[in-house]
Amino acid sequence: MFANGAASVVCAVVGGVVLLRIVLSLKSLVYCWGRWWRWVEERTQAYQSFEIPRYSESGQENPLYRRAAAYVAALPSLEDAAAATLFSSGRKPNDFFLLLGPGQSAADSFLGARVSWTNASGGVAGGPRLVLRLRRQDRTRVLRPYLQHVESVADDLELRRKDVRLFTSYAGVGDGGGPRWRSAPFTHPATLDTVAMDLDLKARVRADLESFLKGRAYYHRVGRVWRRSYLLYGPPGTGKSTFVAAMAKFLCYDIYDVDLSRVSAGGDGVGADLKALLLSTTPRSVILVEDLDRHLKGKGVGEEGESQLTRILNFMDGIFSCCGEERVTVFTMTSDGGGMEGVEPAVLRPGRLDVHIHFPLCDFTAFKTLASSYLGLKDHKLYPQVEEVFQSGARISPAEVGEIMIANRASPSRALKSVISALHQSSSAAGRRLSESGSGRRWDDAAAGSDFGNGGGSGGLGFGKESIKEFKKLYGLIKMRSGSKREGVMPVEVAAAAGATLDKLDKD
Repeated sequence: MFANGAASVVCAVVGGVVLLRIVLSLKSLVYCWGRWWRWVEERTQAYQSFEIPRYSESGQENPLYRRAAAYVAALPSLEDAAAATLFSSGRKPNDFFLLLGPGQSAADSFLGARVSWTNASGGVAGGPRLVLRLRRQDRTRVLRPYLQHVESVADDLELRRKDVRLFTSYAGVGDGGGPRWRSAPFTHPATLDTVAMDLDLKARVRADLESFLKGRAYYHRVGRVWRRSYLLYGPPGTGKSTFVAAMAKFLCYDIYDVDLSRVSAGGDGVGADLKALLLSTTPRSVILVEDLDRHLKGKGVGEEGESQLTRILNFMDGIFSCCGEERVTVFTMTSDGGGMEGVEPAVLRPGRLDVHIHFPLCDFTAFKTLASSYLGLKDHKLYPQVEEVFQSGARISPAEVGEIMIANRASPSRALKSVISALHQSSSAAGRRLSESGSGRRWDDAAAGSDFGNGGGSGGLGFGKESIKEFKKLYGLIKMRSGSKREGVMPVEVAAAAGATLDKLDKD
């Protein structure tokens, strides 16, 4: 019995080895067959090769070579090449990319045609070169569209890999007589995925930005400048500046921070400096103007009698704003209560501000996003209690929630309890301010913030104790004259008393 069992095991092992060798042989046979078929096809088809040298005869670098090298480095078939050179960008961890080894080739396809790239040497000026090879019969149909595709993809790859920088203006005159910009690497870690925002709104904003990035031909076809403008408005601490950083990282655009309070010195007035600042920015940039509502309140008048408002409006969509394309202009606004009350309608019209994005105080949905980012929580036993406090109308800013979570990141339970406590304190403070406002017709910042973005929340008017007493008197008079219902009218004395009461409330 033991001998029979051992023999069965040996037979099974031998059979498995034989089967494995057959499978490997079949795969090798298929590979060899493919190589032979490609060899036959190359010998029977008429091909044409196009050399792309890195340098011209005069020693100038060929921009097409740089784009073609970046495109070839991103080809999926490069991973299957017989030999490739591995590089690291050094900008961030695990950022590796491949390049073709000398004499090696990589395949690609476009519009149904097969093409190949080969890394060669000894070009026109003795430098490196890439060789593009395709069938002669596909040359007329494929060559130009394919090269346009290569340049488009390479430009997008280059844009994604570049380091975003933050530019700020300072006193003095730069090269060419324009204003000077000082720059620094922009390393803000915010992304659109980490921003606490309504998911549907975030998806619409992302789609709008992607449409803008691909919209050069469309904008030119309809006769418009390739630019986009956004207005971000809401109470302080609601994430407007963080969202600007996320936009810049998503677009891979540099940020030019234009401080309107500092551009009035020198030149021919504020307007001239604003135009010079705009003209000195580069394409693929985000032009940021913060606290627009505060600057619109300025009453200064220039040398030609031009008001501050007029200068800013000209800066937003005047003829000088059309001197640069592929720019995104972002304005932030923090009006009383987070709204846009008192802002000139001319400022808000499309063309000057194409997209308006409201940043409300933190609600339960935004809280869950923040808890996921800061604490790694998807759910918690205290979530129902937190939701109940939010449903009662209590509100605090996302910045305050974030600070609480950072301070208590070692204990999620303590962080949630601290958020609940802060919400209760905010609600109590808002109630005290509302009761101290007399008739309740005037909102302070805290009361307005607690109901921001909720259609008024718990209501717009509050009533003090004296007001309640006056209404009780009025109710008593109406009840005493209830017999007058037969006539269907209010007696004269009751109407007079009601009018006097309402007049008194208005005066209060």
